Amino acid sequence: MEKLLARLAQQLDTIDEASLMSLWSKYATTTSRFEPTKRWEEATLIFSLIQAKRWKNQLFNFHWSRQSQGQEGLDPQLPNLAPDFALETPQEPAPAQRCRVLEFRPLKQDSESGENDEN
Repeated sequence: MEKLLARLAQQLDTIDEASLMSLWSKYATTTSRFEPTKRWEEATLIFSLIQAKRWKNQLFNFHWSRQSQGQEGLDPQLPNLAPDFALETPQEPAPAQRCRVLEFRPLKQDSESGENDEN
């Protein structure tokens, strides 16, 4: 799985951002009009890839600029471009979360047939 993702990342990185951005509007529009089809799913993934390339370049440029200015770390006055990630270690299992089972009951009995919907 990781090899496949690395290959996809390498291929995406070879594409020029300007070429991808020429397709942004088309895929943003398709993605905004949900339909439960394979076509919509693929368009949404394409849109996500375009956004990923754009975000990667913005993040790269931000860090490159900070590094070339000799600044270390992030300035607290600047917006955080990268989200804070909490990495899970494989040795620590995720805490068990309790769940509730919701009971579905009919709102009212069908007055015409005299039967209720619990069957």
